[in-house]
Amino acid sequence: MTTEPIAVVGGAEAPHASRDLQETVPLGDLRRELVGGGSKGSAVPDLVARPDHAGDAKSARRGVAAAERERRRYERQEVRRFTKRSRRRRLVWSVVGGALALLVVVVVGGAYSPLMALREVRVEGAARIPAEQIVAAFEGELGTPLPLVTRDDVHRALADFSLIETYSTETIPPGTLVVRIVERTPVGVIETDRGLELVDGAGVVIDRLDARPDGQPLIETPGGIASDGFRAVAATVRSLPAEIRALLVGASAETADDVRLELAGGVPVVWGGAGDSATKAAVLARLMAVAPPDTVSGYDVSSPESAVTY
Repeated sequence: MTTEPIAVVGGAEAPHASRDLQETVPLGDLRRELVGGGSKGSAVPDLVARPDHAGDAKSARRGVAAAERERRRYERQEVRRFTKRSRRRRLVWSVVGGALALLVVVVVGGAYSPLMALREVRVEGAARIPAEQIVAAFEGELGTPLPLVTRDDVHRALADFSLIETYSTETIPPGTLVVRIVERTPVGVIETDRGLELVDGAGVVIDRLDARPDGQPLIETPGGIASDGFRAVAATVRSLPAEIRALLVGASAETADDVRLELAGGVPVVWGGAGDSATKAAVLARLMAVAPPDTVSGYDVSSPESAVTY
Protein backbone atom coordinates (compact mmCIF):
# COMPACT_ATOMS: atom_id res chain seq x y z
CA MET A 1 0.00 0.00 0.00
CA THR A 2 1.50 3.31 -1.08
CA THR A 3 1.11 6.51 0.82
CA GLU A 4 0.45 9.73 -1.00
CA PRO A 5 1.58 13.07 0.37
CA ILE A 6 -1.19 15.39 1.67
CA ALA A 7 -1.26 18.82 0.13
CA VAL A 8 -1.17 21.79 2.49
CA VAL A 9 -4.05 24.22 1.91
CA GLY A 10 -2.89 27.71 1.39
CA GLY A 11 0.31 26.61 -0.16
CA ALA A 12 2.91 29.35 -0.01
CA GLU A 13 0.83 31.50 2.42
CA ALA A 14 1.31 29.06 5.28
CA PRO A 15 4.55 30.57 6.49
CA HIS A 16 2.94 34.01 6.68
CA ALA A 17 0.10 32.63 8.81
CA SER A 18 2.59 31.15 11.22
CA ARG A 19 4.35 34.49 11.48
CA ASP A 20 1.04 36.27 12.16
CA LEU A 21 0.24 33.89 15.03
CA GLN A 22 3.64 34.52 16.53
CA GLU A 23 3.01 38.25 16.49
CA THR A 24 -0.34 37.94 18.37
CA VAL A 25 -0.43 39.84 21.70
CA PRO A 26 -0.52 37.51 24.70
CA LEU A 27 -3.91 37.13 26.51
CA GLY A 28 -2.45 38.34 29.84
CA ASP A 29 -1.22 41.53 28.26
CA LEU A 30 -4.54 42.06 26.57
CA ARG A 31 -6.34 41.61 29.89
CA ARG A 32 -4.02 44.14 31.54
CA GLU A 33 -4.60 46.56 28.74
CA LEU A 34 -8.36 46.17 29.00
CA VAL A 35 -8.33 46.75 32.72
CA GLY A 36 -5.73 49.50 32.72
CA GLY A 37 -7.24 51.33 29.79
CA GLY A 38 -4.21 50.87 27.59
CA SER A 39 -1.11 53.00 27.25
CA LYS A 40 0.15 55.31 24.65
CA GLY A 41 1.59 53.42 21.77
CA SER A 42 0.01 50.17 22.86
CA ALA A 43 -1.02 47.74 20.21
CA VAL A 44 -4.45 47.29 21.88
CA PRO A 45 -6.95 50.15 21.67
CA ASP A 46 -8.67 51.61 24.84
CA LEU A 47 -11.76 49.37 24.66
CA VAL A 48 -12.91 49.95 28.32
CA ALA A 49 -12.82 53.31 30.13
CA ARG A 50 -11.09 53.23 33.54
CA PRO A 51 -13.59 53.85 36.43
CA ASP A 52 -13.07 56.64 39.04
CA HIS A 53 -12.74 54.46 42.13
CA ALA A 54 -12.09 57.39 44.60
CA GLY A 55 -15.16 59.35 43.50
CA ASP A 56 -17.41 56.31 43.75
CA ALA A 57 -16.20 55.56 47.30
CA LYS A 58 -16.88 59.10 48.45
CA SER A 59 -20.33 59.03 46.90
CA ALA A 60 -21.05 55.71 48.58
CA ARG A 61 -19.92 57.02 51.96
CA ARG A 62 -22.07 60.13 51.57
CA GLY A 63 -25.04 57.97 50.69
CA VAL A 64 -24.51 55.72 53.70
CA ALA A 65 -24.13 58.74 56.01
CA ALA A 66 -27.31 60.31 54.62
CA ALA A 67 -29.18 57.04 55.04
CA GLU A 68 -27.92 56.76 58.63
CA ARG A 69 -29.04 60.31 59.40
CA GLU A 70 -32.43 59.62 57.91
CA ARG A 71 -32.73 56.42 59.93
CA ARG A 72 -31.86 58.20 63.16
CA ARG A 73 -34.30 61.02 62.37
CA TYR A 74 -37.04 58.50 61.69
CA GLU A 75 -36.30 56.63 64.91
CA ARG A 76 -36.41 59.87 66.90
CA GLN A 77 -39.77 60.74 65.35
CA GLU A 78 -41.12 57.30 66.19
CA VAL A 79 -39.86 57.53 69.76
CA ARG A 80 -41.47 60.95 70.17
CA ARG A 81 -44.70 59.68 68.68
CA PHE A 82 -44.93 56.67 70.94
CA THR A 83 -43.85 58.54 74.08
CA LYS A 84 -45.95 61.66 73.54
CA ARG A 85 -48.58 60.64 76.09
CA SER A 86 -46.04 59.63 78.74
CA ARG A 87 -44.09 62.85 78.20
CA ARG A 88 -47.31 64.82 78.64
CA ARG A 89 -48.05 62.94 81.87
CA ARG A 90 -44.55 63.60 83.15
CA LEU A 91 -44.97 67.26 82.36
CA VAL A 92 -48.30 67.43 84.17
CA TRP A 93 -46.93 65.60 87.20
CA SER A 94 -43.88 67.83 87.23
CA VAL A 95 -46.04 70.94 87.21
CA VAL A 96 -48.35 69.57 89.91
CA GLY A 97 -45.45 68.41 92.05
CA GLY A 98 -43.74 71.75 91.76
CA ALA A 99 -46.94 73.60 92.67
CA LEU A 100 -47.51 71.37 95.70
CA ALA A 101 -43.94 71.77 96.84
CA LEU A 102 -44.23 75.53 96.52
CA LEU A 103 -47.54 75.47 98.41
CA VAL A 104 -46.03 73.41 101.23
CA VAL A 105 -43.11 75.79 101.51
CA VAL A 106 -45.42 78.82 101.61
CA VAL A 107 -47.83 77.26 104.12
CA VAL A 108 -45.14 75.95 106.44
CA GLY A 109 -43.18 79.14 106.24
CA GLY A 110 -46.26 81.23 106.92
CA ALA A 111 -47.61 78.96 109.68
CA TYR A 112 -44.45 79.13 111.74
CA SER A 113 -43.75 82.77 111.15
CA PRO A 114 -44.48 85.50 113.72
CA LEU A 115 -47.49 86.50 111.60
CA MET A 116 -49.28 83.35 112.84
CA ALA A 117 -48.47 83.85 116.53
CA LEU A 118 -51.28 83.53 119.08
CA ARG A 119 -52.53 86.98 120.01
CA GLU A 120 -56.17 86.50 121.06
CA VAL A 121 -58.12 83.83 122.98
CA ARG A 122 -61.89 83.87 122.53
CA VAL A 123 -64.12 81.91 124.94
CA GLU A 124 -67.62 80.67 124.05
CA GLY A 125 -70.15 78.83 126.21
CA ALA A 126 -69.03 80.09 129.62
CA ALA A 127 -71.82 80.85 132.10
CA ARG A 128 -70.73 80.02 135.63
CA ILE A 129 -67.04 80.36 134.79
CA PRO A 130 -65.81 83.90 134.15
CA ALA A 131 -64.45 84.01 130.59
CA GLU A 132 -61.64 86.30 131.74
CA GLN A 133 -60.25 83.52 133.92
CA ILE A 134 -60.08 81.13 130.97
CA VAL A 135 -58.37 83.75 128.82
CA ALA A 136 -55.83 84.39 131.59
CA ALA A 137 -55.04 80.65 131.69
CA PHE A 138 -53.64 80.91 128.15
CA GLU A 139 -51.35 83.81 128.93
CA GLY A 140 -48.28 81.59 128.71
CA GLU A 141 -49.16 80.57 125.15
CA LEU A 142 -49.42 84.09 123.75
CA GLY A 143 -46.82 84.65 121.04
CA THR A 144 -46.61 80.95 120.18
CA PRO A 145 -47.29 80.08 116.51
CA LEU A 146 -50.79 78.62 116.24
CA PRO A 147 -49.65 75.26 114.82
CA LEU A 148 -47.44 74.81 117.88
CA VAL A 149 -50.30 75.24 120.35
CA THR A 150 -51.04 71.57 120.95
CA ARG A 151 -53.95 69.74 122.52
CA ASP A 152 -51.83 69.10 125.60
CA ASP A 153 -51.21 72.82 125.97
CA VAL A 154 -54.95 73.51 125.88
CA HIS A 155 -55.64 70.70 128.34
CA ARG A 156 -53.09 72.07 130.81
CA ALA A 157 -54.65 75.52 130.58
CA LEU A 158 -58.17 74.22 131.28
CA ALA A 159 -57.35 71.47 133.77
CA ASP A 160 -58.04 73.64 136.81
CA PHE A 161 -61.60 74.47 135.72
CA SER A 162 -63.66 71.65 137.22
CA LEU A 163 -66.91 73.11 135.89
CA ILE A 164 -65.84 72.41 132.29
CA GLU A 165 -67.27 69.08 131.17
CA THR A 166 -66.08 69.14 127.56
CA TYR A 167 -64.33 71.63 125.31
CA SER A 168 -63.24 72.10 121.73
CA THR A 169 -60.90 74.55 120.06
CA GLU A 170 -60.66 76.28 116.70
CA THR A 171 -57.83 78.32 115.26
CA ILE A 172 -58.66 81.35 113.16
CA PRO A 173 -55.63 82.73 111.31
CA PRO A 174 -53.65 84.75 111.73
CA GLY A 175 -53.65 84.71 115.55
CA THR A 176 -56.96 83.76 117.20
CA LEU A 177 -57.77 80.68 119.27
CA VAL A 178 -61.45 80.01 119.94
CA VAL A 179 -62.21 77.86 123.00
CA ARG A 180 -65.75 76.45 123.12
CA ILE A 181 -66.66 74.93 126.46
CA VAL A 182 -69.61 72.94 127.76
CA GLU A 183 -70.10 73.47 131.45
CA ARG A 184 -71.19 70.67 133.71
CA THR A 185 -74.95 70.35 134.05
CA PRO A 186 -76.11 70.06 137.64
CA VAL A 187 -78.51 67.24 138.43
CA GLY A 188 -79.24 68.14 142.03
CA VAL A 189 -78.01 68.91 145.48
CA ILE A 190 -76.46 66.49 147.95
CA GLU A 191 -76.06 67.08 151.65
CA THR A 192 -72.55 66.59 153.03
CA ASP A 193 -70.61 67.46 156.16
CA ARG A 194 -69.53 70.63 154.37
CA GLY A 195 -73.11 71.63 153.61
CA LEU A 196 -75.14 71.51 150.45
CA GLU A 197 -73.20 70.83 147.25
CA LEU A 198 -74.50 71.22 143.74
CA VAL A 199 -73.24 68.26 141.69
CA ASP A 200 -73.42 67.02 138.12
CA GLY A 201 -74.13 63.51 136.87
CA ALA A 202 -70.59 62.39 137.67
CA GLY A 203 -70.77 63.72 141.21
CA VAL A 204 -68.39 66.60 140.49
CA VAL A 205 -69.08 69.52 142.78
CA ILE A 206 -70.17 72.53 140.79
CA ASP A 207 -70.94 74.86 143.66
CA ARG A 208 -71.47 74.97 147.41
CA LEU A 209 -74.78 76.44 148.53
CA ASP A 210 -76.56 77.61 151.62
CA ALA A 211 -80.00 76.56 150.34
CA ARG A 212 -81.43 74.31 147.64
CA PRO A 213 -82.15 76.32 144.48
CA ASP A 214 -85.40 75.86 142.57
CA GLY A 215 -85.31 73.11 139.99
CA GLN A 216 -82.45 71.29 141.75
CA PRO A 217 -83.76 68.27 143.71
CA LEU A 218 -82.25 67.07 146.93
CA ILE A 219 -80.69 63.71 146.06
CA GLU A 220 -80.58 61.01 148.67
CA THR A 221 -78.75 57.75 148.02
CA PRO A 222 -77.32 55.51 150.76
CA GLY A 223 -74.07 54.92 148.89
CA GLY A 224 -73.40 58.56 148.05
CA ILE A 225 -72.19 59.77 144.65
CA ALA A 226 -70.20 56.58 144.05
CA SER A 227 -73.27 54.30 144.21
CA ASP A 228 -75.35 52.82 141.38
CA GLY A 229 -78.39 54.48 142.93
CA PHE A 230 -76.86 57.95 142.46
CA ARG A 231 -75.98 57.25 138.82
CA ALA A 232 -79.55 56.03 138.19
CA VAL A 233 -81.01 59.15 139.79
CA ALA A 234 -78.69 61.41 137.78
CA ALA A 235 -79.69 59.70 134.50
CA THR A 236 -83.37 60.05 135.42
CA VAL A 237 -83.14 63.73 136.31
CA ARG A 238 -81.31 64.54 133.08
CA SER A 239 -84.04 62.86 131.03
CA LEU A 240 -86.84 65.02 132.44
CA PRO A 241 -88.31 67.81 130.31
CA ALA A 242 -87.93 71.36 131.62
CA GLU A 243 -91.54 71.70 132.80
CA ILE A 244 -91.28 68.62 135.03
CA ARG A 245 -87.74 69.46 136.13
CA ALA A 246 -89.01 72.81 137.44
CA LEU A 247 -91.43 70.98 139.77
CA LEU A 248 -88.88 68.48 141.07
CA VAL A 249 -87.86 68.86 144.69
CA GLY A 250 -86.37 65.49 145.58
CA ALA A 251 -84.98 62.22 144.17
CA SER A 252 -83.86 59.05 145.89
CA ALA A 253 -82.84 55.50 145.13
CA GLU A 254 -81.98 52.53 147.31
CA THR A 255 -80.73 50.62 144.23
CA ALA A 256 -80.36 51.30 140.52
CA ASP A 257 -83.88 49.89 139.93
CA ASP A 258 -85.63 51.82 142.69
CA VAL A 259 -85.66 55.47 141.63
CA ARG A 260 -88.32 57.64 143.21
CA LEU A 261 -89.02 61.30 142.49
CA GLU A 262 -90.85 63.89 144.52
CA LEU A 263 -92.74 66.79 142.95
CA ALA A 264 -93.69 70.08 144.60
CA GLY A 265 -96.43 69.53 147.14
CA GLY A 266 -94.97 66.18 148.13
CA VAL A 267 -96.47 64.22 145.20
CA PRO A 268 -94.38 61.04 144.65
CA VAL A 269 -93.45 59.47 141.32
CA VAL A 270 -92.52 55.79 141.21
CA TRP A 271 -89.93 55.65 138.45
CA GLY A 272 -88.23 52.29 138.75
CA GLY A 273 -84.97 51.76 136.85
CA ALA A 274 -83.18 54.34 134.73
CA GLY A 275 -83.90 52.34 131.58
CA ASP A 276 -86.46 53.80 129.14
CA SER A 277 -86.17 57.13 130.93
CA ALA A 278 -87.10 59.10 127.81
CA THR A 279 -90.29 57.06 127.36
CA LYS A 280 -91.16 57.33 131.03
CA ALA A 281 -90.64 61.10 130.97
CA ALA A 282 -92.99 61.45 127.98
CA VAL A 283 -95.65 59.26 129.68
CA LEU A 284 -95.35 61.23 132.93
CA ALA A 285 -95.81 64.51 131.05
CA ARG A 286 -99.05 63.21 129.48
CA LEU A 287 -100.34 61.93 132.86
CA MET A 288 -99.63 65.27 134.50
CA ALA A 289 -101.47 67.06 131.70
CA VAL A 290 -104.54 64.89 132.22
CA ALA A 291 -104.28 64.67 136.01
CA PRO A 292 -102.30 67.58 137.51
CA PRO A 293 -100.26 66.91 140.65
CA ASP A 294 -102.72 68.72 142.90
CA THR A 295 -105.48 66.30 141.87
CA VAL A 296 -103.72 62.99 142.51
CA SER A 297 -101.83 61.28 145.28
CA GLY A 298 -99.02 60.11 143.01
CA TYR A 299 -97.83 58.66 139.67
CA ASP A 300 -96.38 55.29 138.74
CA VAL A 301 -94.46 55.10 135.46
CA SER A 302 -92.19 52.19 136.36
CA SER A 303 -93.96 50.29 133.59
CA PRO A 304 -94.58 52.97 130.95
CA GLU A 305 -96.94 50.74 128.95
CA SER A 306 -99.34 50.61 131.94
CA ALA A 307 -98.61 53.86 133.82
CA VAL A 308 -101.17 54.86 136.43
CA THR A 309 -102.07 57.60 138.84
CA TYR A 310 -103.20 56.96 142.38
